[in-house]
Amino acid sequence: MMTWLTWPLRVIRFAFWFAWQLVLSNVAVVRDNITTGQNSTPGIARYVTACRTDGEITMLAALITLTPGTLTLGTDIHYIDDEPYRVLFVHGMYAPDADALRAELSVMEINMLKAVRRKGAPA
Repeated sequence: MMTWLTWPLRVIRFAFWFAWQLVLSNVAVVRDNITTGQNSTPGIARYVTACRTDGEITMLAALITLTPGTLTLGTDIHYIDDEPYRVLFVHGMYAPDADALRAELSVMEINMLKAVRRKGAPA
């Protein structure tokens, strides 16, 4: 159950989860740099987020950029049926295609929103 009472534990869990993701990403980048050949499959994906505030979108964009092998290129707001949707444009080095990169971004976003929203991420 996600309530404001569990919020501090979710923040701590996210900090450890993100630290582990940084380690894994660094290992992938270092391995690619010190071995012969090139294992990267660079590409750009358009990612529609569930972020509702400027703070959430800024934090997600910063977390993406902090992760080795990914870079937030820009943001935009698109309107679908008069509903605003925040969009990130992300460059990824190690996702086989845009859908795989979007799946990785979704995992990061859900974990982040569970941590920053006192009542957790949307269902």
